[in-house]
Formats: sequence, C-alpha cells, structure tokens
Amino acid sequence: MVFDRTAGGLGTIWAAGARLYRHRSLLGASLGVSSWQEGLNFIAKFRPERPIAEIQFWGHGKWGDARIGAERFSERSLSRNDALAPLLGRIGSRLAGKDALFWFRTCETLGTEHGQRFATALGDSLGCRVAGHTFVIAFWQSGLHVLAPGEAPTWDPEEGLLEGTSKEPRRARHSLPNAPNTITCFEGRIPDGWH
Repeated sequence: MVFDRTAGGLGTIWAAGARLYRHRSLLGASLGVSSWQEGLNFIAKFRPERPIAEIQFWGHGKWGDARIGAERFSERSLSRNDALAPLLGRIGSRLAGKDALFWFRTCETLGTEHGQRFATALGDSLGCRVAGHTFVIAFWQSGLHVLAPGEAPTWDPEEGLLEGTSKEPRRARHSLPNAPNTITCFEGRIPDGWH
C-alpha cells in the first residue's frame, strides 16, 4: 500500500492506519510517498520475486483520478509516452493474474463517466481488477465498486453525485452508512460479490 504523505494531518492518519492494517495482517508493506513515480517504483521493486495480489492507494481523488499532492494519476498516465509507463509495465508483469486488485481508497475516483473510463482503461492496461469509490470518503466509504478487465461498468455514472452531471460533475455526496456499497475505513477487504 502506498499513501500520500504530503497531505499534512491526513498523511499522519493514513500512516497510523497502515500500521493498524499491518498489525491485522491486511497489508504486507506500506510507504508514504510524495509522487506517483516514488509510489509506483516502491510497488514495482518490493519483493520482486513475488507476484502482487493487491495494491491499495490511500489519498485524495476526484472523478477519474487519484492524487499525490497536485500530481494526478489518471487515464492519461496510461499512455505509452507517459513517464510512469515503464513502472506500470513492470507492475503489470508482476500482478497475480486477472484476480489481482488495484484499489483506490480515495474520494470519487470511480465516480461519473470520467471514473468509469479510468477504471476500464487501467483494468484493461494492467490486466487486473480495479476498485474505488464514487462518494467522498472518510470513516464511511460509500460507492465501492470493482471492475474486472474486459468488463463494462454496471454502476450508475451519477452515483455519489450531488451537483452537476456525469459528464460535467461539480460536487460529490459524502459517504453515509445507508449509501450504496458502503464499508468503513477499518474494513480491509472488499465484500464478496460487489461489482
């Protein structure tokens, strides 16, 4: 797991959460990073002899991207010409097949049409499942969906949207216990059967 260490107090909270998750045997390793290059490099080089079953990123996000500071990881990052392409290639070659998981524990990353396109492109590019949320997340983490490579999103592109449209979103809803597909920050696994 990598998390955004540049996020001030939230970086401290994510570091504490990582220690709790490791204590509960939910993480093999974690690192606070200040760039996507640093984060993906850590993932690509960590225990290179072993396949990667799951990657989690804890940080900020918006519709169709995940952020470390002001740097965005999005559909554009998947271009062969992008600086992250070599690292993504190395990570993709180490993933434990189509059941491997890249989970964005970030606000809104899989929300709207932008998020659906990003999830589809990343899953197809890496050949793994992609998970993320459509709502603003904190303790409650709503709108959790999983997309397998080659699948089309089945969730409503306006799920989690408070203002705007799925093409031009302006504001997202905050997670609530009764919102669709809600877990808490203490849950380290995606419930069976969630898509």
